This record gives sequence, structure tokens and C-alpha cells, in this order.
Amino acid sequence: MTLQLKRGDSLVIATHNKGKLWEFEQLLRPLGIAAIAAGDLDVPEPEETGVTFEENAQLKAVISAFAASQPALGDDSGLAVDALGGKPGIYSARWAGEQRNFAAAMQRVHDELEAKGARAPQERRASFICVLCLANPFGAVQFFEGRVPGQVVWPPRGTNGFGYDPMFVPDGYEQTFGEMEPAKKYELTHRARAFAAFRSAVIKE
Repeated sequence: MTLQLKRGDSLVIATHNKGKLWEFEQLLRPLGIAAIAAGDLDVPEPEETGVTFEENAQLKAVISAFAASQPALGDDSGLAVDALGGKPGIYSARWAGEQRNFAAAMQRVHDELEAKGARAPQERRASFICVLCLANPFGAVQFFEGRVPGQVVWPPRGTNGFGYDPMFVPDGYEQTFGEMEPAKKYELTHRARAFAAFRSAVIKE
């Protein structure tokens, strides 16, 4: 049975990442749904042991829903670079290390592409991918996916956004996500596209 949410409900966001939490707050606020951070409920951050975006999103959502005794939304997302066989993919955050040093992570992407001789734009195709998992406290889950195709550029440009945003240019645009105004970027992101599918299926308006 599909879980339904309505204005006045609350939803646990299964993340300890402030950037992700902020994005979900912007998406949920117009719908009248309160976003509650898993960290604020002392839900521990699970180790991401899955081998796909779906598995990791489900792991986070199910743990948070069970701990909070209410519906939880987990996500796993990352940058998948074609020439690198889809890497960093599910390891996008881990490439940044414990200190979340995404400058170093972006440098690694660039260095690995250089090592492969991938310098032309068509050799630097990539996609941002997001999978959302909505879980209820009893373990039932629903999945929603969003993708944004584009290419990675060097050097990184812009200080908006977070993660790999400064090195990713979505198809049809000249600015990186890091250069775009937040309102413009959030209309285009992989997370917004996954959320649109989630909203269509779950939100009762």
C-alpha cells in the first residue's frame, strides 16, 4: 500500500548532512510538511554497506523510520562519470574522506580522467543520480529516482551548492551547479527530480 502524506504531517529525513537537509526543507516547506533531521532524534548514522544507490537509501530510511516510529525518507546520491565506469558513484561522499574535503574529491575525479586521457567534453560525460527511499516503521519501502545528465569540467567554478557541484555542468546550460543561483539549481537537481516523483506518488494535496 502506498504511504500518503498531507499538509501538517512531519517526515524524518535520514541524513546527517546539513546541505541535504536544507534542500529537503526547501522542497517540503511549500507542501506544509515538516522535515525532521535524523540527527536531531539521535538516530545514529548507519554505515553505507549497500552496493547500489537503492540499497544505501533503503538502509538509511528503514533505520530512521524504525528508530523514530514514523515515516522516514532516505536518499543516496552521487556523481557517476562515464569514463570512470560510473565512479565515484555510491562512493562519492567517501572520496571526500572523513573531513568532507570535496576539493580533494574533485581533484581526484580530474586526475583519474587525465590519467585516462579523457580531456574532450564528450569524454567527460557524467550524471548526478539520486534515489529516494520512503520507509514506514514496519519496513515497507518505496523508491523514486532522479537523474541529471551533463559533463564535468576543470577547474571547478562557483561557490554555491556543495559536493561536486562546482565541476558539473548540466546539459543545456553553461554554468556549473556551483555557479547557479540556488533557486535555479534546485529546480534542476537530481534530488529535485527524484522528489518530483516522490511528490506525485506520495503527497496528498
